Amino acid sequence: MPELVKLYIRQVLIGFALAGVFVAALLWADVARLRSLILATDGGWIALFLLFFFNGLVFAGVQFAIRVMQMAEPEKPDDDAGHRDAVPTLEPAVVRVSKAVAGPQRP
Repeated sequence: MPELVKLYIRQVLIGFALAGVFVAALLWADVARLRSLILATDGGWIALFLLFFFNGLVFAGVQFAIRVMQMAEPEKPDDDAGHRDAVPTLEPAVVRVSKAVAGPQRP
């Protein structure tokens, strides 16, 4: 099996494990009376499964993305690092306008 596939499977399992901990903490703390609602409803197990599954998808995606970004090679320093081009300074220009060119004046 390719290394990238092994990495992906490992990160997905970690992400779903984190999602399990997160959902367990939500139910333990009874956030927004979620535990009470799940236990009091006939189809509460479906809501619990969907909460775990969709949080697992998000956590797994974030986990894999973080791991892939950590695999990047560090950038090599440039020879001219720290040297920037001079920033041009703009100076206002004086423009004279006569009344004839300016148009009608409002009171």
